[in-house]
Order: sequence, then structure tokens, then C-alpha cells
Amino acid sequence: MASATSARSPGRPRAGVHAAVFAATLRTVHELGYAQATVERIAAAAGVAKTTIYRRWPSKGELIVDCLLDAFGPAPLEGSGKAEVMSSAIHWVAAKIGEPGVGDAFAGVFSDAVSDPALRGILSERLQDPYRRALQDALGEPEHRVLFFVDVVVGTLLHRMGMTGEPMVDADVAALSEMVLAVLG
Repeated sequence: MASATSARSPGRPRAGVHAAVFAATLRTVHELGYAQATVERIAAAAGVAKTTIYRRWPSKGELIVDCLLDAFGPAPLEGSGKAEVMSSAIHWVAAKIGEPGVGDAFAGVFSDAVSDPALRGILSERLQDPYRRALQDALGEPEHRVLFFVDVVVGTLLHRMGMTGEPMVDADVAALSEMVLAVLG
């Protein structure tokens, strides 16, 4: 009779690897900053081998993009009208960027993408496009207007994070929402 352990595949159990790596990624970025959060350090913090990470994500940038997708989850586009949907989206993304490690990771991968066309494509295709499409559907706006909305909101939030090291406070998020609604609402 075969033992229970012989039925499972050899090596470490794989369940929970993504969750452990994503949590370690955000924690490492938060503690050390994006540049110092190497794959080696993230692997050590997650308790996995560096090869475990590279088998799933060929680069730090791709790991960060998937980590951000996990952190953000689906956009809760709530409200009965365009203004309410836009306002809820602004407040949601501001709160997410303010979570420990998330804003740093977002700003870091965004910065890397400026000089890395392949990463820029991944960032656009896997992170920006799904949220853009959801906003287009919710708002009934053309792509160029939704992209402008995303540029203004995310750019402003990341700029504040980069200049102060802190996420935007609630009163400023409300003012940003009012400004954007006045122009795009």
C-alpha cells in the first residue's frame, strides 16, 4: 500500500506560493524601497528559492505587475452616474496606492518602464488595459478620454508619493476628485 506522502509530487508544496511571494514583495518594497527590493531579497522574505520566483516571473518587473494586480483586485466602479463612478475610482486607487509597499512598487515599476519597452508593454497590457476597459464600459467614454483620466489621477497620486514619500491625504484626494470631475465629469 502506498503512503500518503508518495501520492504528492516531489518538492515543496506549491499552494500559497503566489500569496507568500506577493506579501513578501510588498513588505520588502515597503521596508527597503523599490530599488533595494531585489528578487533575491524577496525570495528570502517569502521563504522560497530565487528559482521559484523566476519560474513564475521572468523579471522583477513582471513580478511587480502581477503583485500590483493582486493588490488592486477588480475596480469597484460604484455609483449611479458618471460622476459617482469617477469619484469612487479616484478614492479607490488613492487608497490602494496608499497601502504599504503598493505605491512604492507602482512608482518603481512605472519608472523602470520608461526605459524598458518590453516592461512598458507588460505594464500597459496587464495592468492598465483591464482597468481602462472597465472604466470605458462603466463611463461610456472613448479610450482617449479614459486614458487621460487615468494619467491625471494616477500621475498625480504617484507624483505626491514621490515628492513627499507619503500617500495623498483624504482632503487632497477629495479635491483631486472635484478637479477631475469639473474637467472630465
